[in-house]
Amino acid sequence: MALIRSPWLLRKRWGHLAKFPWPPVFDSWVPRDLPKLIRGSEARTFGTSFLLSSERAASSSSSSAVSLNLTPGSRCLWDEPVEIAVHGLAPAQPVTLSASFRDEKGVLFQSSARYQADAGGQLDLARAPALGGSYRGVEPMGFLWTMQPEKPHWRLVKRDVQTPFRVDLEVYEGHDPKPTELLAQVVHERGFLRPGVKRIPVREGSVRATLFLPPGSGPFPGVIDILGIGGGLFEYRASLLAGHGFAVLALAYYDFEDLPKDMKEFHLEYFEEAVQYLKNHPQVKGPGVGLLGFSKGGDLCISMASHLKDITATVIINGSVANVAASLHYKGITIPPLPIDQKRMKIAENGVADIIDILVSPLEEPGQKSLIPIEKAESCFLFLVGLDDHNWKSEFYANAAAKLLQAHGKKKPEIICYPATGHYIEPPYFPVCLISFHTFIGKLVTWGGEVRAHSLAQIDAWKQLQTFFHKHLGNDKLTNPSKL
Repeated sequence: MALIRSPWLLRKRWGHLAKFPWPPVFDSWVPRDLPKLIRGSEARTFGTSFLLSSERAASSSSSSAVSLNLTPGSRCLWDEPVEIAVHGLAPAQPVTLSASFRDEKGVLFQSSARYQADAGGQLDLARAPALGGSYRGVEPMGFLWTMQPEKPHWRLVKRDVQTPFRVDLEVYEGHDPKPTELLAQVVHERGFLRPGVKRIPVREGSVRATLFLPPGSGPFPGVIDILGIGGGLFEYRASLLAGHGFAVLALAYYDFEDLPKDMKEFHLEYFEEAVQYLKNHPQVKGPGVGLLGFSKGGDLCISMASHLKDITATVIINGSVANVAASLHYKGITIPPLPIDQKRMKIAENGVADIIDILVSPLEEPGQKSLIPIEKAESCFLFLVGLDDHNWKSEFYANAAAKLLQAHGKKKPEIICYPATGHYIEPPYFPVCLISFHTFIGKLVTWGGEVRAHSLAQIDAWKQLQTFFHKHLGNDKLTNPSKL
């Protein structure tokens, strides 16, 4: 039985699932433990601020300027929370907080929320509820995870982890839908490389990857990070994870440099070479390594754990227990892709496809030929599951994997399920993607999920996978890394 993560993120033991009412998205209710998850320091000192003089502020407040303050400062890592406070307002003054930035393709992401200052003319997002806009209630990081792209159905992807995203935070007078009187503003940089983390391009043999090493001499627990269908080499998750004490290899497996350009077939020997590269690195702690796979990367990681040596811990984020999308070869063995029934695809009036039913069951013919022999794995497993995943039936696959492992006397995997959570479970505070273009299907598809619940799931899942890797890979080199 899976562990259910409710929107309260209460930790429940196996077989004792909570039965709590589900609050509406963006309501004004605040989970009791949410501040612990996303507030950060309890100190009331404030960091960098930028002041704008305002005639309105001067006439309605004892201060001649309004200040927008960030704690612990104007720069932090993407997966870290920041505290936002506004000083110098009039008592009960209505204001609008606006946030925006452009991604590396130039697409604008933005959010806004209406607030009211307290009796002392102060506004602290960790305590004050948003009264409407992109979100409601006490949501200190709501400005970030509710951001919407100006270009419809555009998913945020970070390609160059050596540069931060620069988020413009602005406070405007009043609650006008299009406010014009700017009271204060600040540029908030959110980076992906913690100071001291080394980024090392890897071109060893056939391996095409980037290795991220934490500060210090190591050795560190090693993890191979594999993303889903889409191709290329993406480093954002690996670079952030390295900031938490892991040596992380972001591995490309097609459509990058001299790797195959399409997804017709894969050879597990390539992934075996990557495992040996990481395992033998002088700054990587053995005896085995960990695997982190999302979507298609998830079934590749299960295949690796089932056929290869030296895999100690495997985390699967909304993955499949069957091989999907392309044939997989290893030492004369071929696992065909799970068959697709296009007739099961549902197309909404707006043209967006729901593909959750198009894959046949891997537990029945003809799908059984695609079932990965997970019972051969010696690895420990953690499955992180979005219960509203509309890419495929992630909960069904996780439970099938558990039954196969236990039927062969293997250790029961951990399964954590998140209600109202869709397919794209990213690191914390990434804007939630509900609909985008699916490379393999060639259409816009719905990924499932509700924005607030999905965002809370991303925060918790990020902590859960780190805890799992620390437990099973060991890390006696943990330190308190410096902030940006």
